Amino acid sequence: MMVDTSTLGRFHHQKLDFKRWVPTLLTSYKTLFTVLWIAAFASIFVWQRNIVGGFFVFGRATAARPIPKLRPVAFNLTDFGGIGDGVTLNTGAFERAISAISKLGKKGGGQLNVPSGRWLTAPFNLTSHMTLFLAEDSVILGLDDEKYWPLMPPLPSYGYGREHPGPRYGSLIHGQNLKDIVITGHNGTINGQGQAWWKKYRQKRLNHTRGPLVQIMWSSDIVITNITLRDSPFWTLHPYDCKNITIRHVTILAPVFEAPNTDGIDPDSCEDMLIEDCYISTGDDAIAIKSGWDQYGIAYGRPSKNIMIRNLVVRSMVSAGVSIGSEMSGGVFNVTVENLLVWDSRRAVRIKTAPGRGGYVRQITYRNLTFENVRVGIVMKTDYNEHPDNGYDPTALPVLKDISFTSVHGQGVRVPVRIHGSEEIPVRNVTFQDMSVGLTYKKKHIFQCAFVQGRVIGTIFPAPCVNLDRYNEQGQLVEHSASQNVTDIDYDF
Repeated sequence: MMVDTSTLGRFHHQKLDFKRWVPTLLTSYKTLFTVLWIAAFASIFVWQRNIVGGFFVFGRATAARPIPKLRPVAFNLTDFGGIGDGVTLNTGAFERAISAISKLGKKGGGQLNVPSGRWLTAPFNLTSHMTLFLAEDSVILGLDDEKYWPLMPPLPSYGYGREHPGPRYGSLIHGQNLKDIVITGHNGTINGQGQAWWKKYRQKRLNHTRGPLVQIMWSSDIVITNITLRDSPFWTLHPYDCKNITIRHVTILAPVFEAPNTDGIDPDSCEDMLIEDCYISTGDDAIAIKSGWDQYGIAYGRPSKNIMIRNLVVRSMVSAGVSIGSEMSGGVFNVTVENLLVWDSRRAVRIKTAPGRGGYVRQITYRNLTFENVRVGIVMKTDYNEHPDNGYDPTALPVLKDISFTSVHGQGVRVPVRIHGSEEIPVRNVTFQDMSVGLTYKKKHIFQCAFVQGRVIGTIFPAPCVNLDRYNEQGQLVEHSASQNVTDIDYDF
């Protein structure tokens, strides 16, 4: 179902004021639940509008919308023998079509149109100067037999398959060393059919790490927009060591339980990246920014930097809405997260690391966050001790500093803030301003801190921990913290 897009351009530049619809009328769980579902699904309809054409208001089209020609040359998958019956294997058709496009780079590239239908395929590779266009009601289905999935070396910044040593399975749609890639459409779907993978993983029947749904490596100038990604075997969308990436109007779905490690978007050692106007509900982090794992990430040395994340509705029942880490050994800096709604989730935003990671997380800005029915709102954790092997250096300590939170609001939050620094890894220069979070119930330690230095500007609710300096709205120091190393972390609730 598609809707009009006439207001979409203006929507990008307007700051979402979620506070307007977090009024006191949300006094019952039933009312809150209803409002959240309306907001979440409205976001799908609004943010999945297609800018090319078509006009529907919650109804079926009388005729399929024409597919725009976005490259000088356009092909249909059926031109290469594709059959969209959900049974016929179309790997060869995809490969033949992409081979034809690979010869058109000097002419501006080519477009591969995937018509309505169910197009079963094993993994295939993209090429440069290519647009993959998924028509309305088109579904690319991943073959769920691992014998058809190629094995690839471990990522160099991980040195390990991630779940097993040695090789890892490739992704359903893969690309590396490419330039000018577009994946778009009339909200067609790429479905990884991950159910069989998840079952085998839980039963320990896999000898190699599961593959992502879409993985693009060592590439630049990437646009992914107006599609749905669902039921990935592993991480859903994984750009690795890429530059100049735009992800916009994308819906990412997986079951919120028993779909292990189905992260939504994992920017990994990427730079100059925009993620906006997306809806993500998965079985792990909705977004997880990474940059390599322990000694391998330190040696690879590629940070994730210059990343803007805005205008998102996300849900994560087992992990977090937006995470940084825990694999962040190449460093993460200059990241902005703004206009974010996290609902019905275990955690809202999280930074996680540990001794042995090395690297740094700095210059991170969170702005205009709304939490609805979230167990823990803001989390920083410095003891996330999971390592690829015993070769890591336990004295390689990450640096966490220059992190700000402005305009944080919501309802139904159990612990608004838990910053768990340590003597080895203190958290430095953290700022809170304009915060008011409604609590599910009151406990002694609901703003929890350990080994953290920073400031609170103005009045916030709930009352901050004593580790933080207090400033008034004019930026004048009111009260200096007596001890930044006080610990009042309570993991019992």
